[in-house]
Amino acid sequence: MLFKVFPVVELIRLFQILAANRIVGPVKKGEDQHGRSLYDFGVVHDFSDLRLDYTQTIHSAKNYFLPYREDLCSFTVQDGDWHKEVDYGAYAPLVLFGLHSCDINALNKLDKVLLGGRYPNPFYGEKRANMFIVGHSCNPQPYCFCKSMGTDSALRGFDLFLTRMDDLYFAEILSSRAFHLLEQIDCREPDSSEHRRYLDEMEAKESQFVAHVDTSDLTKILDLEFQAPVWKEWGEKCLSCGTCAQVCPTCYCYGVEEHVDMVFTHARKEKQLYSCNLLDFAVVAGGHNFRPESHTRLKYRYYHKHRGFVEAFEESLCVGCGRCGQSCLAHITVPEVIASVRASK
Repeated sequence: MLFKVFPVVELIRLFQILAANRIVGPVKKGEDQHGRSLYDFGVVHDFSDLRLDYTQTIHSAKNYFLPYREDLCSFTVQDGDWHKEVDYGAYAPLVLFGLHSCDINALNKLDKVLLGGRYPNPFYGEKRANMFIVGHSCNPQPYCFCKSMGTDSALRGFDLFLTRMDDLYFAEILSSRAFHLLEQIDCREPDSSEHRRYLDEMEAKESQFVAHVDTSDLTKILDLEFQAPVWKEWGEKCLSCGTCAQVCPTCYCYGVEEHVDMVFTHARKEKQLYSCNLLDFAVVAGGHNFRPESHTRLKYRYYHKHRGFVEAFEESLCVGCGRCGQSCLAHITVPEVIASVRASK
C-alpha cells in the first residue's frame, strides 16, 4: 500500500476527474422529526451535493451492485422459434465515492459468497468489475459496533481511501488506477509528522466507539443457546417486516419470479431481494412453512450472520454498521440480542 497527502481544496479536482463516469456518493435526503439530517447514497452530479461529513446513510450502496429487483433474462417467441436475452446491467464504470470502512468490508464479504463460490453470480460480478471505490474516514456513531466486528478499518476492497486531517487528506492507495489518478492533482509523499498525525486520527477514532458486541466464542455460545427462551422474547417484539434486510449491506437472500404474457410470446425471469424475517420466506410447494413463527425466523437470521457464515468463511457476515437497529420499528438491535443470548441461563 502506498500513501500520499494532498490539500483538502484538491478534492474537488479529484471529483471532477472522476466525474467522467457516474459517481454515487452520500447526499442529504431530508431531516427526521428531530431535525437531524438524513443521508443516503445517490448519483452525484455536483461536488457541492456530496456530503462526506455524513454520519451514516439510511441504506448501504448495495442497490447499485445488488439491486432489489433485477431481470435475470427474458424470452421471446417469434415465427416458431424462441430467443433468450441476458442483460448483466453493467453499462459503464461506476465510482462509489465516500464509502465508510464498514461498507467496504461489506462488499468484501459479499464477494466471498457471490464471486468466490462454485457458482459465481455474473450479474454481481460484472458490476463489481466495473467499479472504482473511494473510501472515506468516519466519525463513529453511538450505534456503531464495527470495531467489535473487526470492520472499523479497511485493508482491501477499495482503490483509494481518504482520511481527513484538518487541511490535508491522507490517501491510502491500493490500485494502479488510483495511483495514476492522484498524479493529476497536487499530491506528495507524507512526511514523518503527517504519519504521526494520521496515527493520532486513528487512535482518536477508536476511542469514540461506545457500542460493543462480545464476539468471543460466539459461534459456540449460539450452538449452546439454540433453544434459549430469549429468542421467543425477541420474536414477540419482531414485526417480521424485513426492514433490517432492506438496509443491511450484506443481506443477499432473494427469490425468483417468472412473468409470462397472456399470449405466451414473451416472458421474463425476475430476481427480487428478500428477507428471511418475512412470513413466507420458508414456504415451499404445497404451502408448508418451515418457519411459521417470527422468533424462529429472527433466530435464523442471527445464526446465518454470526454462525453459518463464520463456519463457511471464518468471519461474521455482520459488519456492525448498526443500520438494522436504527431502522427497526421494534427497536431490536444486534448488541442487545447477542448480549441477551450470552446471558441466558
